Amino acid sequence: MLGKFSTPVTPLPPTPGRLALPEELPHGEGPAGVVGVTYGVSFGHVARSCADSFRPLEASVAVANEAPKRVRSEAPRERLRFFSNPTMRPERRSRTKPDPGARARPGLKTQKKPDWRSRARTGRPPRKASPSSQRTPPARPSAATTAIPIAEATAEERRLQLQNRLTLEEDKPAVERCLEELVFGDVGGDEDALLRRLRGARVQVHEDSDDAEVENEAKGNFPPQKRPVWVDEEDEDEEMVDMRNNRFRKDMMKNASESKLSKEKLQKRLKEEFQHAMGGVPAWAETSKRKTSSDDESEEDEDDLLQRTGNFLSTSVSLPRGILKMKNCQHANAERPTTAQISSVQFHPCAQVVMVAGLDNAFSLFQVDGKTNPKIQSIYLEKFPIFKACFSANGEQVLATSTHSRVLYVYDMLAGKLIPVHQVRGLKERMVKSFEVSPDGSFLLINGIAGYSHLLSMKTKELIGSMKINGRVSASAFTSDSKKIYTYSGEGEVYIWDVNSRKCLNRFVDEGSLCGLSIATSRNGQYVACGSGCGVVNIYSQDSCLQETNPKPIKAIMNLVTGVTSLAFNPATEILAIASKKMKEAVKLVHLPSCTVFSNFPIVKRKTISLVHSMDFSPRGGYFALGNEKGKALMYRLHHYSDF
Repeated sequence: MLGKFSTPVTPLPPTPGRLALPEELPHGEGPAGVVGVTYGVSFGHVARSCADSFRPLEASVAVANEAPKRVRSEAPRERLRFFSNPTMRPERRSRTKPDPGARARPGLKTQKKPDWRSRARTGRPPRKASPSSQRTPPARPSAATTAIPIAEATAEERRLQLQNRLTLEEDKPAVERCLEELVFGDVGGDEDALLRRLRGARVQVHEDSDDAEVENEAKGNFPPQKRPVWVDEEDEDEEMVDMRNNRFRKDMMKNASESKLSKEKLQKRLKEEFQHAMGGVPAWAETSKRKTSSDDESEEDEDDLLQRTGNFLSTSVSLPRGILKMKNCQHANAERPTTAQISSVQFHPCAQVVMVAGLDNAFSLFQVDGKTNPKIQSIYLEKFPIFKACFSANGEQVLATSTHSRVLYVYDMLAGKLIPVHQVRGLKERMVKSFEVSPDGSFLLINGIAGYSHLLSMKTKELIGSMKINGRVSASAFTSDSKKIYTYSGEGEVYIWDVNSRKCLNRFVDEGSLCGLSIATSRNGQYVACGSGCGVVNIYSQDSCLQETNPKPIKAIMNLVTGVTSLAFNPATEILAIASKKMKEAVKLVHLPSCTVFSNFPIVKRKTISLVHSMDFSPRGGYFALGNEKGKALMYRLHHYSDF
């Protein structure tokens, strides 16, 4: 060990094999830049020892000569150094392993000083220690010392990220920045918070299963509805719906007083009509009987369908062709029998009532039940054999004409009054026999002589205008919308008139017809049927009749051999009834749109129909009535239609 010096030691020049003193190190590598342990004895300590004792200069040289050996033996320690002003990039610096020795405090002495008192007593130089004994084990870095550079690196990395983000934000347009704030929120510089928010939302989405959502919907667990901000008082007022002037709703009127119904009553009426047509409430419409069992029970119910055998085919909604399921009912006029010819039979458009009129000067009303058909009322007209009787469109009146009179009788069913119309101003007809009522109840068409057809107002019974064709008028019919009139001449020509302008829209010759007898139009506005004197019924499309000068019939029905005097479509336009009063049992029911005849009607062997003079279908098609010359109004129940 060096002794104390009374004067400072002059530094030696660096020579090969000698360790340079701290003052001799290059710029930037002095003691201020070194952090860590020194070799066996630090030079700073040597300087302090020289101030305490004096030894010969050779001893210091010897110590200096021994230093390179220790440097070579401890060369790996020389490379483990850190600098206080690092210029390395943060990401590179964060990957550099810290030097365990570098984290020790600079002033910490890592080697035990030799005892100089023992050397002074012996007078001999100290014995040289082995290199292994001169090594000092590296000091373990503390947690605080290790966390300092890591925290500095993390702070520097965040600073660079923030600087980069601000640079990118400056280049973004304002619209894009606004959209990011709306989607991600105002996170500022805390991107970790944004990542945590997104991860949390994703985990929450994964936790909610699709089955749970389906169960909530099935159980009706919907969020509560918000209360309206504003309520209009007029919306709460009960609104009335017009039933009389609508061709679909007027059939649901039970009596004449139901010309207007509230929306709630109309909804209830529609529900009743549906249940009556379906024969009750269907299973799929019963909300109270819906299954609330678990998924396993529902799967068992579904599998039950596959484990059973049977006929799962349901009947078709449309009427099948071939055979018509029907049965004979009690005669409509069984409670008022007569032997006079039945000239008219018609069902009431709203009520379950049928009217029967004949040449016995009376028309009667009967309640239709298919069993007894009780009589409601009979009206007798003195010396007035009825040629035709018909209900008004709303069912409140009955119009009747005679075979040899120009008087038109109007019976008001609500007031119970019989009103005769003796003369219509402007109408110069000697007799009024054949007439038609428009489906909307606005017009009355009277077929006159010499080819004239007169249009009257149904309300006032005043003449509106007249239309003339070549020859005589055999029959006429309104279309379902009451905007056009088809007139059939005795020479086999068909004229189409516009009701408002009373101008002829088209004119064509019925194919193969030499004498026209009857004409009818379907309620759906699709067909028009023309019955000729030779027994042929031509079925045309109404569109082709309006557009073509020589339309071709869709089908020619040739099952009758005598003149077709009566034609009638059922309300569903699935059946066309054709009949002739010139031959017994001469009646057929034609299926539409196949235009084929039902083979099971009539039953010729029974001979119960005789000569047919009038026909009609009930408003829903459930009943079919015939009037013959024997005074019987035959009635049949059609099973395909469940309602009256």
